[in-house]
Amino acid sequence: MLELASMEPGTTLAPTLLAASPVAIAVVVVVTMLGLVAIWVAAVYNGLVSRRMRVQNGFAQIDVQLRRRHDLVPNLVATVKGSMAHERETLERVVQARAAAVSAQARLQASPGDAAATTALAGAEGVLQSALGRLVILMERYPDLKANTSALQLQEELVSTENRIAFARQAYNDAVMNLNTRLSVFPDLIVAQMFSFRPAALFEADEASRAVPAVDFARSGPQAGA
Repeated sequence: MLELASMEPGTTLAPTLLAASPVAIAVVVVVTMLGLVAIWVAAVYNGLVSRRMRVQNGFAQIDVQLRRRHDLVPNLVATVKGSMAHERETLERVVQARAAAVSAQARLQASPGDAAATTALAGAEGVLQSALGRLVILMERYPDLKANTSALQLQEELVSTENRIAFARQAYNDAVMNLNTRLSVFPDLIVAQMFSFRPAALFEADEASRAVPAVDFARSGPQAGA
């Protein structure tokens, strides 16, 4: 008590205690460092979650347009099959490709975010796009379909849907690239591994599945105007 009473006016007890306790200084330093690390981890984690949500939202937009395409296909086939009796093989390919795409979409819904399922869906949709491209080309050979308002409307809706899918796919792939880049760079990859973040798959069909087959008009179906 006498020592405390004899302290100079204006002095504080804390500096005196810290000066006399190196352990206390070390504790403060460690706690401060841990706090900064925790803040950094939280910031990186939140950033990765935000990027992952952009990927999920981007795919949701693709999914909506794919469903619209799937709904249009049966109506289109039903509308043109009467006039395109000679194109039975092409129509069957469209129907089969649609069924495969719907099945691949269902598998992905059962395992959201699965890279293999996403790649499989992209491939199936590429095959469907190719089959539809051939069908649209062949439709140009039938004058009665050019005068069929239902067929023309469905074709316009299909083209509009394809454009929307292309825009949605680009936005999704940009989000995927953004996420995957952050998952692969140091030091963000440390946090990604800590919380089991996984790379997302691009939504891209290979060139073989996207290519529209060449159509030999001399051998396929009746001649225009026949």
